[in-house]
Amino acid sequence: MKQSGPAKPKSKYRQQAQRRGRWAEWFCRWWLRCKGYRIIATNWRCPRGEIDIIARRHDLLIFVEVKARQNLADAGAAVTTRTQKRITQTAMTFLTIHRQWQSLDTRFDVMMVTPGCFPQHCLDAWRIHE
Repeated sequence: MKQSGPAKPKSKYRQQAQRRGRWAEWFCRWWLRCKGYRIIATNWRCPRGEIDIIARRHDLLIFVEVKARQNLADAGAAVTTRTQKRITQTAMTFLTIHRQWQSLDTRFDVMMVTPGCFPQHCLDAWRIHE
């Protein structure tokens, strides 16, 4: 049996990255609201993973992954096939639990945040392959 000891202190770099991530998510929520989206949930978690933002606009439910990096290329590269699969599975769990949203069409978006710029919103970044 694995024994757990005292929690490891987070490195200064990791703490800064988490702060940047929280700020980027706040900025993206604000940006989405300005564009007419209604925020349904933030940092929604289940055993399969986490979705940064779940929003609604008209008859569309959007699952948004936020990436904050120094440049757009790095932000885009951070959304790997593995990340997409995890978010898709998490979204399916969300829809199973929250049946009231099942009638809406769904979309997976990525919002990329870089220093000194407004978020870049990549609509329909990937689709579910069944």
